[in-house]
Amino acid sequence: MPSPALIFDLDGTLVDTAPDLLAATNAVMAARGLSLIHPATLRHMVGFGARSLIERAMEAVGQTLTPDDLPPLLDIFMAHYRAHIADGSVIFPGVVETLTSLKAQGARLAVLTNKPQELADKLLPAIGLEHFFTEIYGAGRMRYVKPDARIFHDVVRDLNVKSGGGPDGGAVMIGDSITDLKTAQAANAPCILLSYGYTPIPAKDLGADIVLDDFAELPAALKSLGIL
Repeated sequence: MPSPALIFDLDGTLVDTAPDLLAATNAVMAARGLSLIHPATLRHMVGFGARSLIERAMEAVGQTLTPDDLPPLLDIFMAHYRAHIADGSVIFPGVVETLTSLKAQGARLAVLTNKPQELADKLLPAIGLEHFFTEIYGAGRMRYVKPDARIFHDVVRDLNVKSGGGPDGGAVMIGDSITDLKTAQAANAPCILLSYGYTPIPAKDLGADIVLDDFAELPAALKSLGIL
């Protein structure tokens, strides 16, 4: 059997980045002289981008933004997040051990995230995960992002070029949200979702091939799909 290509989402799948993303959101609130937002209020909005986080935070305190308001607020958000990208972020339980085991079994690993490329490239070394992945694809690397099927095929193609392997048929999308599921469906690939991520709709209700509560269950799930 060819070695599988395992394509991982980042935020909410491998790393709990919500603390630092929400801290950046509160930096925006503080700059506007507004009340800070409790992390639980916006946690499930992580994964839809900085613009969405800022808009939701403003809505929570009764503020409406105009299109002209957003650019300077996004600048505040991004400056804070770059400077504090791994202050509170933590790797989810079981990720390091499971990735180590998967690599030892010959799996080829890549990250496919809608986090901007520069931030994905900054976060993974800061958190200590970059050495697991042959390819890291973030937003801006191509002109399209998830759930466009082309980005999935691009990652698999480049993974195959660098580490060998066959067609996309041996690839699987592993994430936490409807965006990851739609990416897999568009690419005609299986999808495994983790239930602990940032989706406002429970992962079990999204229609993935398999939903896991524990990252350590991933190898068994891959075997059940005939991928490992």
